[in-house]
Amino acid sequence: MAKRLLVLFGHGARDPRWAQPFERLRALAGERAPDAEVALAFLEFMSPTLPDCVRTAVGNGCTDVTVVPIFFGQGGHVLRDLPAMVDALRAEFPQLSLRVIDAVGESPAVLAAVADYCVERLG
Repeated sequence: MAKRLLVLFGHGARDPRWAQPFERLRALAGERAPDAEVALAFLEFMSPTLPDCVRTAVGNGCTDVTVVPIFFGQGGHVLRDLPAMVDALRAEFPQLSLRVIDAVGESPAVLAAVADYCVERLG
């Protein structure tokens, strides 16, 4: 296992088809970051959870984790649920470098790409 892990953190859903675009995103990110492992983790309904994902990675020698919330905004899950999970993981693994980045929807580049996609559909 790579010493660095990039975790794409999503909400999760009961329907497994919901995760298909996230799997494609994971594959694309993995191609762009060959020196790191890229994994998916979910808040609920799907596995692995973020704590399970991080525990597995640490058990395999990972020392550096970056979590990217794949949410459009900084809502309740990102502002309350995620920090509580991260605080617990930091207490469990004080030696681990664990960073959380803003939700993808907070990125001007992501919003510009989505706006371009939407406008292109006007025909």
